[in-house]
Amino acid sequence: MTSAKEERPRALLADASRPWVRLLPWAVAFVLCVALLPTTIVVLTADYGLNGGVAAGLAVVQAAPLLLAVVRPLQVWCVVFVADVAGALALLTVDFEERLLWPFPPMEIVGYVGLCLALGLRERRRTLALVWSATAVANVALGFAAPHGFGAKGLLFTILGGVALLLGGVLRERTEVQRRLAEQETISEAERSRRTLLEERARIARELHDVVAHHMSVITVQADTAEYRLDKLSPDVREEFTSIAATARESLGEMRRLLGVLRNEEARGELVPQPGLAQIGQLVEATARAGGPVEFTPCDVDVPEAVGLSAYRIVQEALANVVRHAPGAHTRVSLSVSEDDPRDGAQLTVLIVNGPPPQPSAEPLEASGTGHGLVGMRERVRIIGGTLDAGPLPDGGFRVAALLPLTEKDFT
Repeated sequence: MTSAKEERPRALLADASRPWVRLLPWAVAFVLCVALLPTTIVVLTADYGLNGGVAAGLAVVQAAPLLLAVVRPLQVWCVVFVADVAGALALLTVDFEERLLWPFPPMEIVGYVGLCLALGLRERRRTLALVWSATAVANVALGFAAPHGFGAKGLLFTILGGVALLLGGVLRERTEVQRRLAEQETISEAERSRRTLLEERARIARELHDVVAHHMSVITVQADTAEYRLDKLSPDVREEFTSIAATARESLGEMRRLLGVLRNEEARGELVPQPGLAQIGQLVEATARAGGPVEFTPCDVDVPEAVGLSAYRIVQEALANVVRHAPGAHTRVSLSVSEDDPRDGAQLTVLIVNGPPPQPSAEPLEASGTGHGLVGMRERVRIIGGTLDAGPLPDGGFRVAALLPLTEKDFT
């Protein structure tokens, strides 16, 4: 049942976003069928002198299938093409005026052109070439039996049919190209977001490595020098300190090997000591010198290095966004530590709020933002178990608020 459902043909323009475009093929097919069916009967009987029953049968076979051309244009073409050729042969049995078109009367040409347009919108180039070739061969072959000579008018069937096939094919391929471009843009944007997230994770890992490596080095030095700093250590204790030092050195080596996968050539400068809360003031001063007034409320408290580093990077990214998107806007940066909470423990609150730019008409330094800076902020906060709230303000400003836990259990 699933395969039958998948093979069910789709109507022409069924993927269009506007309802009237999806209904357009059905409307055109209905108008052609209703208009051509009686017209064909009248013209074949009154003008060409064909028998009424034969004319009615040809009219039904040539016009009625056009209703199905919206979903099955190739199958309908096979029926209509054979009916048109049969109609041309039937006209050879009657004596009609030389001024009338043959082998295909005008109403047959109109229906065939509409059918060729539907074919162009559905079928591939090879199929369209075969259809036009069959049309041309049949048209030329019938020309040898023309009762009044075969002139340029007799080729209208082939010429107009070819133009309709070409126009439909061009429209179909243009639509297909636009659809693929839209899909590629969607995929590219998703890949850019994913790549940005991975790069930010790698950067965070490198920075945390530098923080953890310092502590591991301290452990190694303390364990190695314990027997010289402490008196009267038993052999078992000395052996324990030696084992601790060896394990610390091994762990530090493993971390460095792991970092080799994450670190690239451009990241060599990140081996310097990582910034923390103490450097946020310098960051604020640098931003203020760049032309934007910044109000800073510091917090003199000892926090874990990972928390200090995350706070610094969050403030850095937020201030950079202010300079890019709201140059000259008044900005407030505040750091504070909440009281101990029985459930969550102490938390460092990092708040950056900026107002709208003083000159709204001026274009920002970057007219289009990707929001990838917020991706890095959220990833940093997530890694240390905190929360981040960021978004625009009603007055046109922007607010970034991060809660970073300070207790050890929140890091696990």
